[in-house]
Amino acid sequence: MRSLLLLPFAAALVSCSSAPATAPGAGGDHRGESAADMQRLTALLRANMHERGQAKMNRVELDDVQRLCNQHADNPPAGEARRTEEAQLRAIPFPSGNLLGDWKAGEKIAQSGRGMTWSDKAGDAGGSCYNCHQISPAEEAFGTIGPSLAGFGKLRGNRPEIQQYVYGKVYNAKAYNACSHMPRFGQSGTLTEQQIKDLVALLLDPASPVNR
Repeated sequence: MRSLLLLPFAAALVSCSSAPATAPGAGGDHRGESAADMQRLTALLRANMHERGQAKMNRVELDDVQRLCNQHADNPPAGEARRTEEAQLRAIPFPSGNLLGDWKAGEKIAQSGRGMTWSDKAGDAGGSCYNCHQISPAEEAFGTIGPSLAGFGKLRGNRPEIQQYVYGKVYNAKAYNACSHMPRFGQSGTLTEQQIKDLVALLLDPASPVNR
């Protein structure tokens, strides 16, 4: 029972998804977590969780970006957010050349929510993209946490700079929005370079169902 009660804390720590108790301007405080609170929660997780398979204890450790976003309830000072985004962007290892992979493989990745649990095979993961986005207009089941991506390439084209932006966004969304709730698929090792290229193709290839 105690482990179940810890799950909300784990989600907030690992995904940097803490939100303010009240919206700005709605009355009340717009507070994040204090450094002491984050240390206490991390210690609590360390004491009550254990490694199994590929699920290692480093998942409960906060990096500087997560710590910044938790501290400021996902609304850090503009200067700190900008410096964080610039540092995250510099750390992305962009491949050279064409970044359009196979959109059919990309669709399978977008549909799959498997991967990264202790019982999954290491290196076999999906993006679970439909959990947060509408992607293909023909898909009837999708989440609305993120914006609709239907027609993404039709609206923007697939020029090299657009390919690079989409690759970077999937690799590490925090390079473009410091407190984005989108997972850092490449930075975390969840998706490979080829898998990210396949997702770029899903969004940008004119033949993809996204753009038809």
